[in-house]
Amino acid sequence: MNIYFITPFPESIKILIENNISNQGIKKKLIDVNIVNLRDFSDNEYKKIDDEPYGGGSGMVMMAEPLFKAIDYCIKKCIDKPKIIFPSPKGKILDHSTSESLSKEGSLIFICGHYKGIDQRVIDKYVDLEVSIGDYIISNGELSSMIIFDSIARLVPGVLNDLNSAMTDSFVDDLLDAPYFTRPNEIDGLKVPDVLLSGNHKSIEDWKNNKKIEDTKNKRPDLWKKYKEKKK
Repeated sequence: MNIYFITPFPESIKILIENNISNQGIKKKLIDVNIVNLRDFSDNEYKKIDDEPYGGGSGMVMMAEPLFKAIDYCIKKCIDKPKIIFPSPKGKILDHSTSESLSKEGSLIFICGHYKGIDQRVIDKYVDLEVSIGDYIISNGELSSMIIFDSIARLVPGVLNDLNSAMTDSFVDDLLDAPYFTRPNEIDGLKVPDVLLSGNHKSIEDWKNNKKIEDTKNKRPDLWKKYKEKKK
């Protein structure tokens, strides 16, 4: 998988990648990450990549021209037709099915936005998918791009030492995951459920499934509704 991050702050991505599970994929040569400095594509002597919005209003907007050039550069470098992603509050809320689908792509390009956003013409011309990480705003697109990327990279076969671990995570089957316990068996009067110590695999599996249903119903009724609708 070829990954390109277009960003005016490349050091931010470098730091995040170094401490991310995707770094295992890079070391195993399963993922090739390329960080592209947007300022390298600015013709302005000050490497300016933002300007005031037409129509007035506060804040600045990332300019179309350097983004056009940077995206074209990345497209030419990709081994196949890339999927171009822009993290945006206007996008589809990130979920497991989206990450799973994107993990099967050969090439992805992430546009890291800043300020009030990017010139709409960049979205109209290039962007295949706008993705939201939730109904809130953060200060930079590097963080949101890395959240999306992390959710994708861990699903690429071989990145995790045990892919089965990812396949039992929350949301894979539209349910929250079951609770987990480890040693010691008891601490401060709090005990591990007896069934988990029983060695009875069928009973343990039934307990986990029941807990997944119980937690989803109580903590995420929206997910429970979705799960029931799929089961009809």
